[in-house]
Amino acid sequence: MSSDAESKSDQLLHIVIGGELENLKGTTFRNLDEVEVVGMYPSYAAAYDAWKGAAQRSVDNAHVRYFIVHVHRLLDPETDTTRS
Repeated sequence: MSSDAESKSDQLLHIVIGGELENLKGTTFRNLDEVEVVGMYPSYAAAYDAWKGAAQRSVDNAHVRYFIVHVHRLLDPETDTTRS
């Protein structure tokens, strides 16, 4: 997942998760026991590739959604540029 040249400060960890939602307009999973953890990735680009693959595999079920969780923002809230 990571190269030797990549330093810890360059790692922007992301987790890809998904499952069936209760409502398509929300983010509440129907059953937490069935939430799929696709994996953890060292960059957004790698997470996006995994997200895209998982989303394409679930195209037949409209209630299934996958999300990219920005773990690096939870570990270092100062990196979250969406805050005022």
